[in-house]
Amino acid sequence: MSTVLSRRRFLLASATLGGLAAGPLGAVEPFVRSTRPRLRLSLAAYSFGDQFKPGKDGSPARMDMKRFVDYCADHACGGAELTSYYFPEKVTDAHLLEVRRHAHLRGVTVSGTAVGNDFCHPPGEKRSAEIASVKEWIRKAAILGAPHIRVFAGGTHGTSEAEAAKLTIEALEECGAEAGKAGIFLGVENHGGIVRRAESLVEIVKAVRSPWVGINLDTGNFYSTDPYRELALCAPWAVNVQFKGKVHVGGKSAVEKADYARTFKILRDAGYQGFVALEYEFKDDPFVRVPQMLEEMRPFLD
Repeated sequence: MSTVLSRRRFLLASATLGGLAAGPLGAVEPFVRSTRPRLRLSLAAYSFGDQFKPGKDGSPARMDMKRFVDYCADHACGGAELTSYYFPEKVTDAHLLEVRRHAHLRGVTVSGTAVGNDFCHPPGEKRSAEIASVKEWIRKAAILGAPHIRVFAGGTHGTSEAEAAKLTIEALEECGAEAGKAGIFLGVENHGGIVRRAESLVEIVKAVRSPWVGINLDTGNFYSTDPYRELALCAPWAVNVQFKGKVHVGGKSAVEKADYARTFKILRDAGYQGFVALEYEFKDDPFVRVPQMLEEMRPFLD
């Protein structure tokens, strides 16, 4: 029996033993989308992470969320991914509504938001706090009008990957139930830890009994001999895509420019319909390079 198959059977068995198999919902299957693929351009606020911070000399930040929305509008991005990290630490509902209003008036769709979480902590205060934080951002995403939240799985924290996967599945089902009430998707990103391999990520998502959980497919986050194979494996479950413009063939230090045509063909072959958000991570000045990359992406989008 293959390692992938045996791990999948363990996950499904664990879910059943935990009572997760009860109820009307089955495992998440690839999303079936009618008509032709449709890829829409968005930009992630993460691309300007350093610019959201005050300068070391005490100068004010060059970017805030409303200015970022303006940037998206000025560069003809249909969507803006409003990463949670760059809102004020104790952001108010009134501020979220102000940003939502501003985006609408600038003709920009809030394509989603993103949180940093770890669902793999063992039962206790840390795990409860992580779940509570995601639920709070589901509430905030609803105020923003964001239809999608990027979430993480996490690491093992000294336990086995199978146990960490079980904890992640349980947390995704709990948070997925809350997200579904607001009509918001949770997309689990291929972000290292227990989902560093495409097979592991797909197994976890398939085991989650919620129609509101899928994959946030980061095109630059696989570190293997064939990242394009892993992208193709995950694409049928994608509910959001973040495009990096680079791939790692063999390891983190093995950086290559992404094959744009191949990457977008994978998305189209999977029938993907949704936003593709540029998430810029190069060292060059984003104010110079981001507009260039947006133009490089446009020929491959609708």
